Amino acid sequence: MSGILILGVDPGLNRCGWGLVFSEGARLSHVAHGVIAPSPKQQLASRLHDVFEGLMAVMDQYRPQEAAVEETFVNSNARAALALGQARGVALAAAARTGLMVAEYAPTTIKKAVVGSGAADKTQIAFMVRRLLPTAGEVSADAADALGVALCHAAHGGFRRRAGA
Repeated sequence: MSGILILGVDPGLNRCGWGLVFSEGARLSHVAHGVIAPSPKQQLASRLHDVFEGLMAVMDQYRPQEAAVEETFVNSNARAALALGQARGVALAAAARTGLMVAEYAPTTIKKAVVGSGAADKTQIAFMVRRLLPTAGEVSADAADALGVALCHAAHGGFRRRAGA
């Protein structure tokens, strides 16, 4: 069985987290992680462009085989939800541009896969990411969330394993 390099994305306009996990059977290893942080002083279109270009640079450098993106968390602030949806759309478009299939996971599904509870908070996600991927070291909340998305995708078997490859 060969391994699969998975890109996880925690979309955001201010801070878009990304994380790469190599999954080989039950073995998971940290490859890289980071945060794309456009200037909040820029216009919306420029910030979206920065997120797109940042994700394209990550994909060009690491060449992941699969991608997973966190679904939009709907809250009472419609404007914030719309902006997050636009950042999410940019993440999906960047992955599609490189030919990757993209899985989408709800926040509760990610939390349950990583922590065991769909009600986990960001500190619990970060703690479990450090436990599951000890070579990741200290990870910001956004990058930890992105690594959590990749871990969730690995836990769900990814595309190739679902298809029996």
